[in-house]
Amino acid sequence: MNSIDFESLIITIFVLVDDWYQEEGKELKSKSPGARAEMNDSEIITLALIMDYLPFPGETQFIEFIRANYGKWFPDLLSQSQFNRRLRKLGKMVEILRRKWARQLGVENANSFVLDTKPIPVMGYKRSKRYSDFQGSADYGYCAARKMKYFGYKLVMISTLKGLPVAYDLVPASTGERQAVEGVLEMVRNSDIYGDKGFIGQDWQEDIKNSTGNQIWTIHREDQKDQHSSSLQRLIGRIRQRIEGVFHEIQNTGRNPERLLNKTVTGFVTHIAAKIASHTLRLLLRKQYSIDVLTFRYVAAS
Repeated sequence: MNSIDFESLIITIFVLVDDWYQEEGKELKSKSPGARAEMNDSEIITLALIMDYLPFPGETQFIEFIRANYGKWFPDLLSQSQFNRRLRKLGKMVEILRRKWARQLGVENANSFVLDTKPIPVMGYKRSKRYSDFQGSADYGYCAARKMKYFGYKLVMISTLKGLPVAYDLVPASTGERQAVEGVLEMVRNSDIYGDKGFIGQDWQEDIKNSTGNQIWTIHREDQKDQHSSSLQRLIGRIRQRIEGVFHEIQNTGRNPERLLNKTVTGFVTHIAAKIASHTLRLLLRKQYSIDVLTFRYVAAS
């Protein structure tokens, strides 16, 4: 792997983004009257992706760092609030770009995947939600693995065995595990899907297979009548660790998705999209350009 300086990384990412934008991205943008925006869309998307590679807790600190050190490259750099507003309008475009990178990484050739959910709090559990934009969208939930009550969403993700995100969704925290994943399971067909015990259920698994062709594999509970062989149990257990590794990297490198501090649903969804896109970009840079982006790791306060 090659090590490059941050300036070269900015240039590399901007070229990748802008080449795609000029060929495909700008056609996705709706035409609106008014003066031309000072900062172009490629610059906004580039900074949104790079943000996850630097150790700043919030958008304001990141924007001011770029202004102070790379202002000549971004002469029309917006204020934090203006940047955030523009980025929210480009959220769908960021996701489309991520999917293109996933195809370049061979996601369409995969036929085995891992599936899991992760709790994403967006507000304090006891804080009043009356005037919050999340009221009516997020919900109260409980994560048994972390013994945690929270208000927010479940992040549902299906990934390849190599840790490449294929599809993801955000559902209210109160949504049952099996109901939560049905949307992402529609994104792949006739594949082997490995999950945890939350996806046990013969009737449900058969319904999924009939509708999508996907076979759900889970480690069986000890009290189940039909048991896998010990070798298959071990295989499923090893594969299950892959998705946990993906979630660990997404959560513990760069900005923690549990601490994005967004005040609106649109802003939160956009920053989750940018977070997963930056993770996909890291894999693309590693495979196609032998560039390993060594981003910072989040360390929880004791």
